[in-house]
Formats: sequence, C-alpha cells, structure tokens
Amino acid sequence: MRVDPATGLLDAAHYLPSPNGDDRPLGVAIDLIVIHGISLPPGEFGGPWIDALFANTLDLAAHSYFQTLSGLRVSAHLLIRRDGELTQYVPFHRRAWHAGASEYAGRSRCNDFSIGIELEGADLIPYTDQQYPQLAAAIRAMWATYPAITPDRLTGHTDIAPGRKTDPGPAFDWARLRRLLEETR
Repeated sequence: MRVDPATGLLDAAHYLPSPNGDDRPLGVAIDLIVIHGISLPPGEFGGPWIDALFANTLDLAAHSYFQTLSGLRVSAHLLIRRDGELTQYVPFHRRAWHAGASEYAGRSRCNDFSIGIELEGADLIPYTDQQYPQLAAAIRAMWATYPAITPDRLTGHTDIAPGRKTDPGPAFDWARLRRLLEETR
C-alpha cells in the first residue's frame, strides 16, 4: 500500500470525493492520525449511508436517526469497512472535516494537522480481523509519505474531543494495532 504524494491518494483505496474538505493552513505539517468509529444508523453496518453522509447526499427520510444529522457537513480522509474495503474521501494533503472542536497536546483545530481514519464500527462492538491489518498498512503508508507522523502520533477521536466524542470506543484494540505496526517496522 502506498500514498501518491502528488495526489494525496492511497493506491489501495477507492476514491469517492467529498465536498467536505478544504486546503490546510499554509506551513502546517501533517503530524497526527486520528482513529474514529462510525456506523449509520448507529450499530448497523454496510449499506450506502456513510458514503452518502460524506457526500452530503444522505436521505434523511431513510431512517429516523438521520434527522439528527440534518445540515451536518463532515468527512474523513479514509474509511475502512468491516470487510477491510478502503474508501478515500479527501486527499491526505487536504483538510478533511473529521475532528470538529478538538485539541491534541495543547494544539486546537486538529483538522488542520491530522489525517482522519474512520473504521466502520461502534464503541462496544469489536472491530473485525480484516480492519486491523488494513489500518496498519494504511498507517505505514502514511508514515512513509508524511514523516512528521511518528509512531507516537496516533490517537482516538475521544482523546481529542473528550466529553463530546467516544469513538473508536473501548472495543477498539489499541494493543493489537501497535503489535501489527511493530511487526512490520
């Protein structure tokens, strides 16, 4: 797996452009990866809903929960589905709108300097055996392209937006991810 530095796209991912992204501030290095968990509707997997949310085409009448998302404009750089399929919505060198109000190591506005990776999942439902190796491979590709992202610069959405966000949740196995990353260094 490899990131094309010119396009900011991951070669193993299907590219589905989101309008919910923009240019990063000038001179700001990409130096953080934020891991998220997402399911739409909550606790349900598969279907077109995540793609539609990030494309601003979500049919609010398709499920009662979707009404709570009315007017929301969000994206992520990358989604890893339960089966390991990869979809990229925003090139890595651009800013995706994934973190919201956030702070990491005293710096606010994490969208400015981070890459957001969504895992299709839920806080209390274990993530799949297909997702972890794909996540590790994607992170290694980012390390190769963006040297300011060091192994200690991985965090969860809950850690940068405590009290507001809980993902990827206690079901996410950080130790497993770190083992996979260590095995291939």
